[in-house]
Amino acid sequence: MENNKQHGFGILLPITLLAYFLILMDNSIVFTSSVEIGEGMHLNAGALAWVSNAYTLTFGGFLLLSGRLSDLLGRKRIFQIGLALFGLMSLMVGVSQNAFEIIAARAVQGIGSSIIAPTTLALMMDAYTGEQRTRAISYYGATAGIGSSLGLLIGGALTSLISWRAGFLINVPLTIILIVLTQKYIRDYEGERKKIDFVGSILSVLGFASLIYGFGADTNQLLFILTGVFLLLVFIFYEKRQSIPILPLELFHNRIRSGAYAVRLIFMMAILPYWFLLPQVMQRLYGFSALQAGIAFLPLSVTTFLSALQLPRLTKMMGNNRVLLIGDLVLIVGFVWSFFADLNRGYFAAVLLPLILIGFGSALVTAPVTSAGIYEAPDEIAGSASGLTNAMHQLGGPIGLSIIMAQTSDFHYQTAWMVGFSVISTIIVYIFIYQNGRKPALD
Repeated sequence: MENNKQHGFGILLPITLLAYFLILMDNSIVFTSSVEIGEGMHLNAGALAWVSNAYTLTFGGFLLLSGRLSDLLGRKRIFQIGLALFGLMSLMVGVSQNAFEIIAARAVQGIGSSIIAPTTLALMMDAYTGEQRTRAISYYGATAGIGSSLGLLIGGALTSLISWRAGFLINVPLTIILIVLTQKYIRDYEGERKKIDFVGSILSVLGFASLIYGFGADTNQLLFILTGVFLLLVFIFYEKRQSIPILPLELFHNRIRSGAYAVRLIFMMAILPYWFLLPQVMQRLYGFSALQAGIAFLPLSVTTFLSALQLPRLTKMMGNNRVLLIGDLVLIVGFVWSFFADLNRGYFAAVLLPLILIGFGSALVTAPVTSAGIYEAPDEIAGSASGLTNAMHQLGGPIGLSIIMAQTSDFHYQTAWMVGFSVISTIIVYIFIYQNGRKPALD
């Protein structure tokens, strides 16, 4: 691992980025394959919704515990367990024959993803420093956008050309390869070998799961949301009294980190509904197939990727926090453009240009806000910082989508909500992050 610091990224970067890409792509595949899954498995609307919800609940619910376990038990071991769970459950999803089998497998698959997401980022923090760490996290941030949007394309292609099952079965050989490469090339971070806060773990899992479920529930929504908020408040109060907490509250002592967690949440409140709703609009209004809707999203993926390649240079020139502020402003412009665009003028005139701008803004936000979320986090709680960053990522999408869908079914007014979320995010960036540090967040 030392060689990674001095002579290039080594193999750790492709291992972690591919693992992160797989888990982000996975849920996007469900978006474009949901109709075929429902028809092929004879699922009713409620069961079909749980194919996605079960994964989201366990993914978001277990993130804090998973991130902390990598601090306490060692990154390499926990990472391999996450890969094994994810790969095995991908196989079980791919061969499932009824609603119970696919939903149960998706739930356990989400636990595997909750391990992989924070551990990949923590492994990068262990391996890289300075400008090299900034570049690695730029690629990590780009992967967050590319994995979700490219998943729409891959899911549509595999479903149309082979079967919806292929989108899950393809994970199996890839995770096996990643486990082997991890064993051979990644040196372990031993961890602290301290007692695990099981009570805090249970409170955090139940709190986040209840909150995520509540925002997507059709009935008793307020009850689940209030229960989630209550459990998380109890969790925070309990954590204050623990010597070895599952969520070290010192993470919030730094204003840049605290602001980053809020920004990550609100950013996803805007961007995930856009990813979710726009393909439906294009299929309904333009008659696109699932594959065509995925292809239509490809410019966003390409723009995000190309922008990410320039992020290290931009960050070096302007600083992480200024790039983040600019990214939020670009997102506002993109969503405002989408709000005023006349969809009846067709894809190229009404969708493509704001889509490209939103892809550019997303790239300028995702990596810098990830860097800010782990800014000056001590090595011994790097996993917790990564877990909290990813938890905000998972929580924001369901909250934003639920709020928007409850208010309006008109896409123009839905984008108005996205504008509002982006404005709030920009204000938080300026007050908590930009004003508190004008140097790269990982210097």
